[in-house]
Amino acid sequence: MNAVDPQFLMPVFDGAFDAGVDYMDMAVSLSEPHPTDPYHRTGVKLGDEQFARAKAWEDRGRLALVGMGMDPGLSDVFAAYAAKHLFDEVHEVNVRDGGSLRIEGYPFATVFSIWTTIEECLNPPIIWEREAGWYTVEPFAEPELFAFPEGVGPVECVHVEHEEVTLVPRWIECRKVTFKYALGSEFIETLKTLHLLGLDRKDRIRVKGVDVAPRDVVAALTPDPATVGDSMVGLAIVGTQVTGVKDGRPREVYLYQASDAQETMRKFGLQVVGYQTGFNPVLAMELLAEGAWKGEGVLGPEAFDPDPYLDALDRHGIHHAIEERTPTGALAAR
Repeated sequence: MNAVDPQFLMPVFDGAFDAGVDYMDMAVSLSEPHPTDPYHRTGVKLGDEQFARAKAWEDRGRLALVGMGMDPGLSDVFAAYAAKHLFDEVHEVNVRDGGSLRIEGYPFATVFSIWTTIEECLNPPIIWEREAGWYTVEPFAEPELFAFPEGVGPVECVHVEHEEVTLVPRWIECRKVTFKYALGSEFIETLKTLHLLGLDRKDRIRVKGVDVAPRDVVAALTPDPATVGDSMVGLAIVGTQVTGVKDGRPREVYLYQASDAQETMRKFGLQVVGYQTGFNPVLAMELLAEGAWKGEGVLGPEAFDPDPYLDALDRHGIHHAIEERTPTGALAAR
């Protein structure tokens, strides 16, 4: 089980292959922007390094299950469930991550690794369309108000680079895949300032005789997300909006998991995002051990039957729900 920061992911991935053992992680290998046109064209995409080794894993008869956290992970399972049971034809898979979660008492703090937060928020976001393939846009592009369930209501979400966009099209027949995150205007401005000052840089610079990466300095100065659970308030909601056609009629649903920050601290002693991320690989391990999930090669969560997974959520009393929505846009006008 590879739970290291994504910047260290590939050595563990390759080590598992060399050792001849099965492998699982909660992210995928990192991307590299296009060298000359980063906000239109992809360079090295998320997961490319791992999928380039897929045949070697398959030939060896070993499984590498990649992106098996919350999102990616459960968000991908939701997409697979919708494609299997709720639609005859899937048009769009749009992951929307938000809620009412906040961290009280800190001028700036993140709910997971600041290093990873900077990486995914300031890299060019990726979109997939059937006709165009994968392409990129500028960070925080195309803000939209997305209505989150559980009484949260409309929250602004923006494009962010994320793994689902590179995973879902490999296994689910659809027309478009996107990922948007509810970051908040103040948080976005802080990230833009870090970028403007060069504090998001990963390369090392020399300061008073010491080589240091600016992003590592920011990470050292930012509160450790594992220690701020007691200050977290509100709901963390991760879900997958799916649109398409069922029985000849347009349909739109939002499949989601919602966790209350204070409840997860009280019940498990875990901050809410850590709880959400952590239970998913544990359930996947359970299904692999039972033989309910099996495979060879480098596979994402979408490659497996979603039914045993949602059954496991129910068995362990982990919340998940499906919200039926009124179809919007051109689909609804048909």
